[in-house]
Amino acid sequence: MTAYTCPRCRVSSPVSALTWCCPQCRGPWDLDFASEPVSLPTLASRVNSLWRYAEALPPLPCAPEVTLGEGRTPLAPLTASVSAKLDFLMPTLSFKDRGAVVLAAHALRLARAGGLDRVVADSSGNAGTAAAAYCARAGLDCRVYVPGGTSPKKVEQIRAHGAEVVEVPGDREATARAAREAADEPGTFYASHVHNPYFTQGTKTYVYELWEDLGGRLPDTIVVPVGNGTLLLGAALAVDELHRHGLVETRPALVAVQAEAVSPLAEAFHAGADDIAGPAAARPTLAEGIAIPAPPRARQILRAVRATGGTFLTVSEERIRAAQRDLARRGLFVEATGTACWAAVDAAPPRPGLTVVPLCGAGAKTGLAP
Repeated sequence: MTAYTCPRCRVSSPVSALTWCCPQCRGPWDLDFASEPVSLPTLASRVNSLWRYAEALPPLPCAPEVTLGEGRTPLAPLTASVSAKLDFLMPTLSFKDRGAVVLAAHALRLARAGGLDRVVADSSGNAGTAAAAYCARAGLDCRVYVPGGTSPKKVEQIRAHGAEVVEVPGDREATARAAREAADEPGTFYASHVHNPYFTQGTKTYVYELWEDLGGRLPDTIVVPVGNGTLLLGAALAVDELHRHGLVETRPALVAVQAEAVSPLAEAFHAGADDIAGPAAARPTLAEGIAIPAPPRARQILRAVRATGGTFLTVSEERIRAAQRDLARRGLFVEATGTACWAAVDAAPPRPGLTVVPLCGAGAKTGLAP
């Protein structure tokens, strides 16, 4: 049976419970769930959304009522050896839809079973927007906590979907604390893209799509931006599943990218540490979506990158700004956070073979970086 498990304490909990973290260490849950192999030849006749990979996803009967047709984003070449996956073409204009739809389907199932009154989420913008949209689709009340100073366009988008917005003074960590306090209230489902592993089950479809689009193989290198690590951990999960099921022979290297201004994971990786030393200084950065001083899943992220022979790269504000303009001149208007990977790959010698970078959020959400 599918269950929550704590990777540190080995405590478990039924997924029907509203407990959002391990009761012993307060750390995030993993999901004890065994995927089945996906049949590549059958995919052409399936629904054109991430739910086409049903064998790889937890059983969620409410999914057809919640989906907005997310997934199946294009893969576009940038150079002879680098392609970009255009995840900013999702329904709410960011890759966070991948995880939000799975969380919302799970929340709707819990609401129908009784005991769930509201959904809360915290975000620097994109995850909150996705949570608001899919809760609206599911008919669930939603409250989203955002840091003060979040892009007005993102806040407007969240409110447009009918969610209540709570702006929290302080940084991203202060926002997370406020949301976690609210999550402890009875009848509350914490749609955390960090703590709830159903979100990661959604983000892993990013790699399943690459596998399908490349005819049953994977790129040699997958580059992802990392703040809380939800896309990277989803990618690592998918790679492990595809390899375990015999659907790919080799595993690609996972290369993680952080902004120089807030890079606790990169510092720990290059120091050879298994965890971050402590919260990083919350310095301003254009890449607000990955400016996470103390990611709760730091140990898992570092372990996942090392297991694939990957590495961490960091990019300066100047490189982020230049990458956004460069992509716009190529016809791709992406928010600053989403350009970090292209900034890193464009500055570093490419690895042999095919490299794929994600363009995670639309430039219309934040505008051009000054």
